[in-house]
Amino acid sequence: MRQILYVSTSTVPGDGADLTRILNQSRHNNALDGVTGLLFSDGKCFIQVLEGSGVSVEPCLQRIMKDDRHHSIEIIMDRIISDREIGLWNMLHRRKNDPVEMYKAHIDRLLSHACDQVRVHFNLFWQRVHTLTSDLPPLILLQKGYRF
Repeated sequence: MRQILYVSTSTVPGDGADLTRILNQSRHNNALDGVTGLLFSDGKCFIQVLEGSGVSVEPCLQRIMKDDRHHSIEIIMDRIISDREIGLWNMLHRRKNDPVEMYKAHIDRLLSHACDQVRVHFNLFWQRVHTLTSDLPPLILLQKGYRF
């Protein structure tokens, strides 16, 4: 099993992405491939951890790297794991007026079995977003990866 953690910058400003289409496509494609993970977006950047077999995760990452909704993709970690660390959950989407604390608690639960490096990077990302603005944009959290 392989785990990849990356960050990237969004080319789609704010909440301009077609989230419904992206989520539906992601659910379908990643169910077929067995790719799971966690994606967090603040409307400007993405941080994502992907988990699955090497033959599934590598093509998923290559699609992400070619997708024009991302640029400045930086691979933070690429490692072999014995079991999935994030778990098998479906999807959560934070709407602008939903309570932020509830989503932070949910992220913390999802990351409870993740390695320190994954938890640290997601927490740093969250802190950066939370300190920049108290009016956080919608967030997307996916557990079936993010296949384009």
